[in-house]
Amino acid sequence: MYNTLLYTNENSICSITLNRPDVFNSFNEEMSAEIIDALKKATKDETVRTVIISGTGKAFCSGQDLKDIKGKLGERSLGESVLRRYNPMILAIREMPKPVICKLNGVAAGAGASLALACDIIVASETASMIEVFANVGLVPDSGSSFFLPRLVGYNKAFELITLASKITAKEAFDLGFIYKVVPAEELDAATSELATRYATGPGKTYGLIKKMLNKAYTANLNEMLLEEYYGQELAGRSEDYVEGVTAFTEKRKPVFKGK
Repeated sequence: MYNTLLYTNENSICSITLNRPDVFNSFNEEMSAEIIDALKKATKDETVRTVIISGTGKAFCSGQDLKDIKGKLGERSLGESVLRRYNPMILAIREMPKPVICKLNGVAAGAGASLALACDIIVASETASMIEVFANVGLVPDSGSSFFLPRLVGYNKAFELITLASKITAKEAFDLGFIYKVVPAEELDAATSELATRYATGPGKTYGLIKKMLNKAYTANLNEMLLEEYYGQELAGRSEDYVEGVTAFTEKRKPVFKGK
């Protein structure tokens, strides 16, 4: 199906795995296009209730493949590339009404770090790390890092991580509050699968509403969020999952959600 990705959908869990291990899963034109297509496919597929993004080999994603653009310096519009290749990818993750899990198996650098930060929740191997490497080649952060990072760690820490290109370990990222769980490398698959299963069997429509609300909270004021909560609760209260949740509670059993 794809040349640079592995794509599976099993038990309502879609796995999108970057598959260019020989170049640390760095982005070339083809992989950028394929991941956008894969995200769109997962969004439209009603059987998919949660998505996992990961990488093969030692790296999660090392950002732009600089060898892919060698010889084009000064001729290539980086702004056009951001608009066409990277922004749609980040927006597809944030606007997808389903939980997106980052399985951080190795280093996430540059746009790879941005890809990880765009996900809703991160499970990381103890051997994983993140680095905003843009400044090392004379560039500013893109693919959403300038948006996500200061909101996660504050202006001063974000300035440090971006301008000094400071690599942080998974444990340090956990301590900063933007990684959910850090596990030994050999336990990463099981830990991610457990979390994905929880989301895939949970109240999917509710998760989508919550994601929309939290995204809006970045820019909304209190009055706007109170209104958003009103709209969201009205929709959630009409869902099949709400009926099932309350019924299961009164019957003292585990709910069987359908994501509807």
